[in-house]
Amino acid sequence: MSVNQMVNQSAVTLDLDAIFAALAHPIRRAILEQLAAGDATVGELAEPYDVSLPAISKHLRVLEDAGLLQVEPEGRVRRCQIDAAPLSAAFGWLTRYRVLWEDRFARLDEHLKEIRDAHRKEEHKHARKK
Repeated sequence: MSVNQMVNQSAVTLDLDAIFAALAHPIRRAILEQLAAGDATVGELAEPYDVSLPAISKHLRVLEDAGLLQVEPEGRVRRCQIDAAPLSAAFGWLTRYRVLWEDRFARLDEHLKEIRDAHRKEEHKHARKK
C-alpha cells in the first residue's frame, strides 16, 4: 500500500457519514457479510442478487469509497476483500452513544421509581385516614 493510499484510508476511516451511508443498503450489508467469510470476485458477490452487474459495481464503489472494501485486479477479474477498520470506527461512535443512552435510561428508571414510591406513600397515607 502506498503512502497516499494509507493517508486516504485513514481519512476515509474517519468519515462516519460515508460508512453509515454505505451500511444503509441491505445489499451492501449482505456483501460485507459475504466478504467476512473471505475474499470474493465481483461476479461471486453479484451472484445471489437479482440486480445487474453495473448495479453491483455501484454498490461496491460505495463500499470502497467508505473504506469498507478493497478491490484488487487479478488478471481479468477483480477480487474484493473487506476492510473492517472503518467498522471499528463506527462501532466506537455507536458505543459512546449506547453508554450515554444506558445512563439516561438508568436515571429515568430511578426517577420513575421515586415517583411510584411517592405515589404509593400518598395512597397509603390517604388509606389510613379513612
